[in-house]
Amino acid sequence: MIELHGLSKRFKEVQAVDDLSFEVKGGEIFGLLGENGAGKTTTLRILATMLKPTSGTANICNFDIIKQPLEVRRHIGILFGGEAGLYDRLTARENIAYFGKLNDMDDEVLNKRIDMLCHTLEMDEFIDRKVGKFSKGMKQKVTIARAIVHDPEVMLLDEPTVGLDVTAARTLQDFIAQCRDQGKAVIFSSHIMSEVERLCDRIGVIHKGRLKDIGSIEELKERYNNSNLEDVFIQLTGGEGE
Repeated sequence: MIELHGLSKRFKEVQAVDDLSFEVKGGEIFGLLGENGAGKTTTLRILATMLKPTSGTANICNFDIIKQPLEVRRHIGILFGGEAGLYDRLTARENIAYFGKLNDMDDEVLNKRIDMLCHTLEMDEFIDRKVGKFSKGMKQKVTIARAIVHDPEVMLLDEPTVGLDVTAARTLQDFIAQCRDQGKAVIFSSHIMSEVERLCDRIGVIHKGRLKDIGSIEELKERYNNSNLEDVFIQLTGGEGE
């Protein structure tokens, strides 16, 4: 569902993404790991058609991100950690419905989808309240529901649990796992190795924009003769083992 072909992005003197090539299949959670500034967010923004690559391209659901950006956007859900960007004066339901309408969803289908997401993400108590005074966790739940209300085949998640408490983070992790089980292709970026190990089928580690290695967690542990994923990560990104 997702194929990167020599994807690169340069900002003046900085090579943010450098010749990335890999693929993510349906029914797979792919962990994109790297230190701050490694190029993870830039890569996800390129795949989301928010940035144009300097060279190379990618296909999402057989649509080219450069030649067919509108078609790509119809097939992806995007969630970036940090500020939610919600409309404070609207209720959670209204925020989600607004984005459903932007994706040309039929009213009946949209309402059923909102009800399902409300139940799955445990939002029943606040779905019809205005979001202005919501907690971080409540806003993040609304944000992920908004991002995938149109039931996209591909999900691009950049540190979606950042700043959440344990309960809210676990709810989101469970939901991401359910999306994988439904056959969606998920790229998941996180600095939390425990949730990477819990969720990801394969991971790719990037350093200074380049892909250092790729494989299942067990494959990488065996390859680098280390049972601790965090230690493997440090080896690959120029720490103690390099």
